[in-house]
Amino acid sequence: MDKPQLIEHLHEAVNYTVYDTKWIPLSAKFVVLGSKPNAHGIMDIYELNQDKLVKVKSVEKKVAFKCGTFGAASLRNRHMAIGDFEGRLQVLDMEQPDLPVYNVKGHSGIINTIDAIGGTQIDCGAPEIVTGSRDGAVKVWDIRQGQAPVVDMSPPPQMGDGVNQSSARRDCWAVAFGNTFNAEERIVAAGYDNGDLKIFDLRTLSVRWEATMKNGICGLEFDRRDIPMNKLAVTTLEGGLLVYDMRTQHPTKGFSYVEERNAGRSVGTNGVISGPKATVWVARHLPQNRDIFLTGGGTGSIRLWQYEYPDKRVIDDSDGNKIGVAGSLNMISAATMSSQPVHCFDWHPDKLGLAVCGSFDQSVRVLITTKLNTY
Repeated sequence: MDKPQLIEHLHEAVNYTVYDTKWIPLSAKFVVLGSKPNAHGIMDIYELNQDKLVKVKSVEKKVAFKCGTFGAASLRNRHMAIGDFEGRLQVLDMEQPDLPVYNVKGHSGIINTIDAIGGTQIDCGAPEIVTGSRDGAVKVWDIRQGQAPVVDMSPPPQMGDGVNQSSARRDCWAVAFGNTFNAEERIVAAGYDNGDLKIFDLRTLSVRWEATMKNGICGLEFDRRDIPMNKLAVTTLEGGLLVYDMRTQHPTKGFSYVEERNAGRSVGTNGVISGPKATVWVARHLPQNRDIFLTGGGTGSIRLWQYEYPDKRVIDDSDGNKIGVAGSLNMISAATMSSQPVHCFDWHPDKLGLAVCGSFDQSVRVLITTKLNTY
């Protein structure tokens, strides 16, 4: 019992499909985004009130919501950027969410994934939002700059008719900001349904590095976004979890990584891993300790991992080039939360171990993880 325990504190059943959950900064409130049976979008705001959840606001829109982030918002305004099923990017004020602060038709297909940065970080560039869509495009937005994206990383048009043109574009499933340690540097990582991983350098507007996984990429997250690139967690279909050491890029081999192929399988009450390989939907690093992160799996299980660095992170190869050395992954806790995939998860930025997650059993859960301060 000296290891961390993942405990369900509160459980709220809802009558819609949950797609994302996010804490509102500096509060005991969180937002749930989803899709009602009539395909309308729903945004519920809940508040923790001792031992129960109180719904304080509910907003319904004509189009279902897919994903959201507070990353570009200052602590003063608490604006949430949201992507919907018709490719629209909206920024909503949590105090008056009925009327968008910003509204643009950003993509021709559903916005699968969103990330944002610059709202609360000091001296690290403009507040920006990145969206990834089924149309294959990855776009960066600064809502102060009008209705056009400041960077558009759409795939080049294909030769041939319109059917081939759309089928040749890969579905972007995951995006993440990183390397934002000053006003000039900024990286976007993007993962696609065919397993492609691309690292875009926004300063040089070029692809800095790319690789291909065995399966489609469901989740991406840098361990910290406001430091020089350190680690990148990648989750995939078929139970894949990879952590890349992003400090050293070899001229031909790229970045080193450690891989865990059983990250999506079921965990029994005795802690034994069994069953088929299931999708690892999400990875989220603990804000207070970047070497601990949680993954949500397709079997309804969640797992807590610790990354341990090697004795030497960099060595020289036979040609004298620097090559990174990956560390190791240790699973320090696991629990089954649901009969359906746990696909969205958010740690509270201020309260160590407090988290909210959503699963496809139409449920939202508030979790408490114990003993994280011992790591």
